[in-house]
Order: sequence, then structure tokens, then C-alpha cells
Amino acid sequence: MLSGEQLRATVAAIAAEQEADGALPWFRGGRLDPWDSVEAAMALDVGGAHDQARAAYRWLAARQRSDGSWAAEYRDGVETAPGVESNHAGYLAVGLWHRWLRTGDEELIAELWPVVRRALDLVTRMQLPGGAVGWALRPDGTPDGTALLTGNASLFQALRCGVALAGLVGEPQPDWELAADDLGSALRTRPEAFADRSRYSMDWYYPVLGGALTGTAAAERLAEGWDRFVVPGLGARCVADRPWVTGAETCELALALVAAGQPDAALEQVAAMQHLRHEDGSYWTGYVYPDDARWPVERATWTAAAVVLAADALSGATAAAGLFADPGALPAAGTEGSPGTADWLPDGAGRGRA
Repeated sequence: MLSGEQLRATVAAIAAEQEADGALPWFRGGRLDPWDSVEAAMALDVGGAHDQARAAYRWLAARQRSDGSWAAEYRDGVETAPGVESNHAGYLAVGLWHRWLRTGDEELIAELWPVVRRALDLVTRMQLPGGAVGWALRPDGTPDGTALLTGNASLFQALRCGVALAGLVGEPQPDWELAADDLGSALRTRPEAFADRSRYSMDWYYPVLGGALTGTAAAERLAEGWDRFVVPGLGARCVADRPWVTGAETCELALALVAAGQPDAALEQVAAMQHLRHEDGSYWTGYVYPDDARWPVERATWTAAAVVLAADALSGATAAAGLFADPGALPAAGTEGSPGTADWLPDGAGRGRA
């Protein structure tokens, strides 16, 4: 496992890329997409950088469109890819539920609840017959008929986090509950509802990471794809037929392994991808092993964030760890992390809500 000093450096490396206005891009001056920005904000909260995480969430909230969507990409605060993607709309709910579990920040939850409500209402409007959610909106405002498995597995988690937030603020959302039920059923029983992107590792492990598959079904799915995607000693491939391992996919696989009750295998994967670590605590995106070359030549905040979230899930260091360690059953707010495992966090930071 990474040392406390190493993990603190990784959180600091993420924080160093944040813009003065709160934007949390892939790297300073680079692109920002809502999903990856939320993942990076969660890592900041895990590491105790709560003010910076709050600023990142407020930056996103300020740029939500009236229909509940965000642009697919921003640079310097300007929309550079205006298309609407369902998984971008949904993921703020995951970040804010994580924030609640980690800090008990009632003020921010109340402030951003209308943003979450608009976003998840959009997601439910994009749901297709049979339960899957269209990946994008067409120019006429109707959902694209193509559904992507990884994005839908993320949306399953998002809808359930949204339902939890709705209970917290006292505004039940039965439509979200029904949408989550239908989506979960599609993820478990209707593979034909999703585009065939099985060569991508995310489509392999994300139904486990997002909580749609649990228990024996989760273990069986991870076992089925293991030899296709895992490169011993290096991590997980992004694409099955490419000799390229990536840090974020490896650590997300580790999160899925923790969720499936395989922490030793998860720890092995986090250890395997440490060849991507930079001396400042950030992480290179990937490695093409036949060429002994890092590619792309960038160190994105979301790769470092995946490392931090995997470390938290493995250690149980914070009260938010269960969001990924046991996604099949959303943890109750205010529960405590495991004592004695949070040496890299500020004093008392593992205790969650007071």
C-alpha cells in the first residue's frame, strides 16, 4: 500500500491543478469534463482538501444549463464540446453523496440539491424503453437510441446516490427509484440493450464498480475478463487488443475488486500500476509496454483521483470509503471509517460526520 506521505503528495498534486475560479480540469490549462472533475473533487475530499472540493462542485453548479445538462468539455470556462452526455449529467449526485458521507456538509447539499434534481430529471428523460439510458441527446432534444454500458453502470450508481440525497433533504423522488430499478435490471439481464464495446475494460468491470452486479455475479464477471485485460505486474489494459495499461482503469478495477470482496487482488492491482507514479505524486495516464513508453504524455487529475479513491476503499480510512467498497448497498451517512488506517489523513479526518 502507498505510504501516508505518498498519498498526501497525490492529493496535493490534484489540488495544484485547480484553477483560481474553482475549475478542476485534467491539468491546469487543459480540458475539463464534468465526470472527471467530480472524480477529482471526491479525491480532494478524501484527502481533507474540503474547501477546494467545494469550489469544484460550485464551479460545476454555476455552469449547469437550464435543462439540467453540462457541456461535454470546457476549456478556460468556455464550452468547447457542447454535446449533452447522460453520464456527465448524473455524476454530480455521486460526488455530493460522497461529500455528505465524508464531511456531513449540509449547507452544500442544500445549496446544490436543485442542481442534482435538474440533472437526474434529465437522466430519467433520457431513459429508453427497456431501462437503458441513451448516451447523448440529439440536436432535437430527444435521447440517442445508443446506450453505453459503462456510462449506464455509472448512472445506476448516480441514480441511487440521488435517491439517497433526496431522502436526506426530505424530497423523495420515486421516478428516480423506478429508473434505477429498470436500469439495474437492464444491466443484469439485457446485454443486448447496450452497444458492443466489450473490448474496453470499463465495460467489463463497471457493472461491479457501480453496484449493479454483486456477490457471485460480480465475482464471476471479474473472473471471466481477467486474462483479457490484466497484465501481471503492470495493471489493466484500457482496450483488450492493445498493449497499453492505464492507471485509472487499473485503480477502478481495484475498486470493483474491493466491492466484490477481493481486497488482496485489489491491492495487487494498485501496487502494479505504481510504475506510472511521478515524483511529485501525480500519475502518468498509461504505458505502452512493448515500446517502454508512457502514453499519452500527460498526468491527469482523474488518474491520481482513482488512486486516492482506491486507497480509501482498501483502507476504510474515511466514512465515504463504503460508497465504492460496498456499492451494492449505499452506506448510511455518519458511519465511521476503520480506526488506525488513516495515517495519511488530517487528525480525526476518518471519522466522517460529527
